[in-house]
Amino acid sequence: MKYLILIYGNAATRGLWEEMSQEQRAAAAGGYVELNRRLDESGEKVTSAALAFPTEGKRIEVRDGKTMATDGPFAEVKEFLAGFYLVDCADFDSAVEYASLLPEAGFGFVEVRPTVDLSGIGI
Repeated sequence: MKYLILIYGNAATRGLWEEMSQEQRAAAAGGYVELNRRLDESGEKVTSAALAFPTEGKRIEVRDGKTMATDGPFAEVKEFLAGFYLVDCADFDSAVEYASLLPEAGFGFVEVRPTVDLSGIGI
């Protein structure tokens, strides 16, 4: 089963990273190192990526056949999606265990969601 681990950030968590010394940052990033090591060993990582800040994105809307791209930032939000891992593991508990290794789980939050296979409905 595939699960998406969503990593969220906000101004406060960004500030925490920026206030850390190089040594503290390296220690906190150890969660990423351990997660990647485990996923690489098990072969359960499908992909992962960090995302650029919302100010670097565009919102895309199609109205009456016309495509509009609007520069960020968008509506005020407390949290923004900062990165993700897509894992293919045995069960939800395994995905939660992986998510708990992320530093943001300790000072922000992460979310785990199962994916839905839409191939059976012709999509």
